[in-house]
Amino acid sequence: MVDWNSPAEIAKDGQAFNRLMHCLLGLYIWEWAISLDFDWQHLSGKKPFRWPLIFYFLNRYCLLFALMGIAIALNVTQEINCQNLYTFNQCFGNGAIGLASINLSLRTMAVWSRKWYIVCPLVLVILGHWSLLLHGILLKAAWIDGQCVIVQTDSKLLAITFIYSMVFDFVVLALTAFKLLYPVSGRSKLVELIFNDGLIYFAIAFLANLIATIFMLMDLNPVMSIVANVPAAIASTIVACRIVRRLSNFTYNGAETFPHTTGGSSTLAFRSNMSGGLRPKISTKVTTSQSEGVHVQMETFESPIDKSAYAEYDASGNTNPDIYDPEAQVISNEFKRPPY
Repeated sequence: MVDWNSPAEIAKDGQAFNRLMHCLLGLYIWEWAISLDFDWQHLSGKKPFRWPLIFYFLNRYCLLFALMGIAIALNVTQEINCQNLYTFNQCFGNGAIGLASINLSLRTMAVWSRKWYIVCPLVLVILGHWSLLLHGILLKAAWIDGQCVIVQTDSKLLAITFIYSMVFDFVVLALTAFKLLYPVSGRSKLVELIFNDGLIYFAIAFLANLIATIFMLMDLNPVMSIVANVPAAIASTIVACRIVRRLSNFTYNGAETFPHTTGGSSTLAFRSNMSGGLRPKISTKVTTSQSEGVHVQMETFESPIDKSAYAEYDASGNTNPDIYDPEAQVISNEFKRPPY
């Protein structure tokens, strides 16, 4: 049986924690670097800047600054003000956790079309979450034996905070999954986008906070109690920021924009689900001449058809691969009327 509170075990766990933090810093810097083009497009004005992106940028850079502060605390060799450094780390680290939950909540609100009975409870839950996160900043650290050490913290408050975060993420996951699995008016493209490649992100955020909560409640030793806190914050931030980028690119590309018709019906509405259907495009050319007046020339173009995209049927409902017009009808003798 391992004696988790022995000095040798605590020193061993501390060394492992030190190496883990450096690996996580490298992982997050890589994630930050490969998505810098998204940040630049919005900050430079190439793409419109919308207010939900405020939480995205705060979440992204709060965690980056927190990880830099943790790296400084682990590698510093000269005496510094450890209290200020750890207060800085805790402030930005807790802020990243809260902002990640906000970004996930905004995706849930979008899936539910910003219904008031979803938005209002989530806002109240967010306020309660932030009240716990801000209280968790209160800790004490000092320079002891050539390194910065946390000498006092409220472990019960930290446990409550992570339990709250875990329940919060579970509620967001449940609401999102319910809406995606049981839509009222059919699945929109936004719903399919989040269902296909975004729902797993909600599950990752929940599992990351669940693991951190388990280690916190086990309380094996001071190091093992917090070993999963930073990985949970990094996992939640990465998945939340990726969801924001996916949804922002989806909205910017106008995938949910549909033309409106003023009346009548068209057979094109029944072909909208065919990937290779006809898409007539009409262009007009206006030419003027003093002797001939004004002439309008209309040209009609049709996109090519992928014949293998769907099966074709004749008038009797039988498959006919040689006919590629689904509206064509074959006149047979059985439909001919006798002459009067």
